Amino acid sequence: MISACVFGTLLGHPNSPAVRALPDPVVRRVLMGLAMGLTAISLIYSPWGQRSGAHFNPATTLTFWRLGKLSTADAAFYVLFQVLGGIGGVYVAAIALGDLVGHPSVQYVATVPGDAGVAAAFAAEVLIAFILMSVVLRVSNTAGLARFTPLFAGALVAIYISVEAPISGMSMNPARSLASAIPAQAWASLWIYWVAPPLGMLLAAQVYVTASRTGSGLLRQAPPRQSEALHLPLPLRGAGGGPPGIHDAWHCARRLPATRLKGASPWPPTTT
Repeated sequence: MISACVFGTLLGHPNSPAVRALPDPVVRRVLMGLAMGLTAISLIYSPWGQRSGAHFNPATTLTFWRLGKLSTADAAFYVLFQVLGGIGGVYVAAIALGDLVGHPSVQYVATVPGDAGVAAAFAAEVLIAFILMSVVLRVSNTAGLARFTPLFAGALVAIYISVEAPISGMSMNPARSLASAIPAQAWASLWIYWVAPPLGMLLAAQVYVTASRTGSGLLRQAPPRQSEALHLPLPLRGAGGGPPGIHDAWHCARRLPATRLKGASPWPPTTT
């Protein structure tokens, strides 16, 4: 969120030298997309990203929980600290940038529906979340591409901000939208960003698992409890010892093909 606020102010405030040098909002939006895509890639590859699995996002955490890779307690703590981290990041940026980040043209980089309206924003958020999670699951379970999973995720973030942001503001992250909404007092459409991204990612996981099980002939053989947990061939622990995430998911491709599903035990309740 600090990065989003800094670049949002640099590329959005009317008195910014970047705005005067680059009057075309499309160009500035592409630069914002590149900045946030690189930020995402850097965080995924960072030691902290390796340790936590680089979720960042309650929608991602909810999806891994639904896939049976996180306990309920772990998922709850992930979401709690994602929200607290987002809020803290915005307020740190506000202290550093002062009134600049609160200017109406920046508005604490709040996500709000564009001119197309609420319905279009909701549909767009579902779609981009669905595509992102579909790509992460498919790429991380394809041996030749798995090591590039963080790059695919970062590239999609950059593309979404460049192309989709005028429709919904490009959130895809409930914690990120809440963090900006609090100081901006932008409550009217916040529900979109708490409903649409999880819905899109959960749909992507369901589609991927159903397709994998159907293709491998395991759909009818899976015990009911494991079928409900939607166990995927994701690693049981991340490279840093924590739960799996975007950073660690590609390791499983070296061990299991995408269509081979193991009846693994649910995610352990501790992450030490």
